[in-house]
Amino acid sequence: MRGADRIDTQEKQLLNHTADKEQRPLPGRSNHAGNQSQPEKKLQEAICVLLVELCERFTFFGIVCNMILFCTVKLGYRNYQAAIVNMCFVGTSMLTPVLVGWLAECLVGRIKLVCICMFLHFLGTALLPVVAFPFEDIYIDRRHILHTLTKREQKIVFYFALLTASLGIGGIRAIVCPLSAYNLEDCGPKELLSFFNWFYWLINLNSAVVFVSISYIQQSVVRNLGFLIPFVSVLMAMITIHMVRGEMIYKPKTDSSLLTTFGIIASALKMCYVRYRYFSGGVTNWLDHAKENYGGQYSETQVESTKSLARLFPLFAFQILYRTCIMQIPSGYYLQTMNSNLNFSGFVLPVAAMNVISIVPLLILVPILECINSYLFSSKDTGHSPTIYIVVGQLSAALSVMVAGFSEIHRKHFPQVEQTLSEEVLLVSSMPCFHLAPQYILLGVAEALVTPSCSLLSFRLVPERIRGISMHFLTLFNGAGCFMGAFFVQTAHAGTQGNWFPHLLHEGKLERFFFFLASLMMVNTLGFWTIAHRYNNLNQEYTNELRGNLPEEKLLKHEKTIKHYDSVLEGSPVLSPKEKT
Repeated sequence: MRGADRIDTQEKQLLNHTADKEQRPLPGRSNHAGNQSQPEKKLQEAICVLLVELCERFTFFGIVCNMILFCTVKLGYRNYQAAIVNMCFVGTSMLTPVLVGWLAECLVGRIKLVCICMFLHFLGTALLPVVAFPFEDIYIDRRHILHTLTKREQKIVFYFALLTASLGIGGIRAIVCPLSAYNLEDCGPKELLSFFNWFYWLINLNSAVVFVSISYIQQSVVRNLGFLIPFVSVLMAMITIHMVRGEMIYKPKTDSSLLTTFGIIASALKMCYVRYRYFSGGVTNWLDHAKENYGGQYSETQVESTKSLARLFPLFAFQILYRTCIMQIPSGYYLQTMNSNLNFSGFVLPVAAMNVISIVPLLILVPILECINSYLFSSKDTGHSPTIYIVVGQLSAALSVMVAGFSEIHRKHFPQVEQTLSEEVLLVSSMPCFHLAPQYILLGVAEALVTPSCSLLSFRLVPERIRGISMHFLTLFNGAGCFMGAFFVQTAHAGTQGNWFPHLLHEGKLERFFFFLASLMMVNTLGFWTIAHRYNNLNQEYTNELRGNLPEEKLLKHEKTIKHYDSVLEGSPVLSPKEKT
């Protein structure tokens, strides 16, 4: 019995260590005993993180909103080249938070890295006005003008500025404003969906302000000096971070990492090949090959967490083409709007202001969806899943691109007129730009339904220790969708000699590109509909089922069983004292 007592003591020590680890306050969140109470400090942290998030999004949308117009008019790019540059910048800005998060976790300290990223963001947004500034309008005297950059120098500075800005954006999103900073671990499905709905609602409200104000300034008021506005916005973000740097720099738990997840997948694939080639062994899941029990080098806890994440890979994969459709707003739809009549009662509308039409449905639908979700989650069926929202949203995206194709045919039936944009005279269709509103509205409906629902599934259907990694994977696949959109544009232009993505829209067949993309999106929607049942169960039992396979949870259950058995032995009148010992 001494061996059994020793084992019981070791189990209790491990349980106490696990409990202490779970109850230990997170690093980087020191419990200062200042004048503020704990709720006030948490409120201050949440407000500061949200302010930095909004400032970062303000700079991001300020760069993106008129990039195509800037590239075509100022840098002399073709339409397809400007669209590719815009989509690649958006995709890079989505991928850099994953890269910076890995650097902060493995190589560089978080405080040092956030300072580097803030400097890169500052440098990028400060260099953009250098490219955009109208040097040719500034004279030193009557004979000499201020030295102007050549086209080649402008492009080099422009790309360097975009790269440094995207790296800075990655640092802010990954270190200062990670999703884990909002303390969502104890939230249920209803609270999580509500959080994601209102979180994206605020972001889109911010983008609506940017698209209306900055796009008008960049296009009409002070010509190219509008790029100075993102520079001012990043100054606000730096001041906010400086004011509360001790509370805002959040350090998440280090139970798992993105590198570990990739290592488990690589190890499992390697062991699968070895066992298939030389042995014949049976395992329930191919990722089990990475476990130490089967010749791998990873613990059961790590592998089981990765298995729960792997169940979401089909969900992530079906978001790639959806994100490609969403990227038509700053690319294909933007070109359609730029080549339509923007005059409204003598006032020239900014091209990017049409993006607000896609944001309005989201701002309206979120409160309505909140009411619907309150009713659905208040019922006894707490396992309600928002997969139906994703199916309807993807269908709406497919219809939007299809409507864009018909709108392009309709647009070319109108006679051409001259229109001045950024002091450049362009030949455009006389069709009012508001005829393009339906395609913007349908994409806005799609975003209101799909993005919060995917975030909920990615966050909810994995154990707590890898929720940050799950959101990283969702970001990776969204970024892949942006690059796939750029690949489609390049392929369509090269494969059709510029006919499907022309520089002069009235001389090409842009509608064929839209119809091709809409057909792919319809197939994508049907594909996701066939697997949507895998993500229908959001209740706590499903989460516990994933967690119940982990050793720590098994040990907790084992301890409860031992305590129950001891209590039965002590309370039993049948056993003698000798038998109890």
